[in-house]
Amino acid sequence: MKKQFTQRKTPRVDWLDYNEGMYFITVCTHKHKHFFGEINDNKMAMTEVGVFLENELNNTLQHHMHIDVLQHVVMPNHFHAIIDVVGTRRAVSESNQTKQADTARRVPTREERIFKRIACHRLPLLSTYVGSLKSAVSKYAHKCGLEFAWQQRYHDHMIRGVEDLNHISTYIESNVANWGKDCFYN
Repeated sequence: MKKQFTQRKTPRVDWLDYNEGMYFITVCTHKHKHFFGEINDNKMAMTEVGVFLENELNNTLQHHMHIDVLQHVVMPNHFHAIIDVVGTRRAVSESNQTKQADTARRVPTREERIFKRIACHRLPLLSTYVGSLKSAVSKYAHKCGLEFAWQQRYHDHMIRGVEDLNHISTYIESNVANWGKDCFYN
């Protein structure tokens, strides 16, 4: 008898495609273990995995041309980030620049091929980015023989205007100083 699989319910809302806009995300480690470091005297002392995550968040455009991490903070057992999913805004802009600069036929870049594949399959750019970031950190930790695991899902919030953005930015900025009051503090 053939086993029937049911599709896992997605926590993402169906009226939003997650391919453009600004989002506030929170991604936690498995069982909220302090894999990224510890906070002492209002300063984050990062582990090797924490430093790797910090570098990945600082260098997003090198790997993901449709994602800008505008602000982030790495905490002992989670990180927060404000992510601008530029999606087709950057693709259209760069496509127009390329057409003007080079009228000859050319081979599409790796990024252009990936974006076309994602756009055709309607995979959300935000989820694709978070998944690849989590994968990169996990691979690094395991390659170095370090214990590490992520919580399966992540939290996202679509930023709705300047006031919302300013509130979230202030929260991120003061997150280390407010660690003792944080809901993930344990």
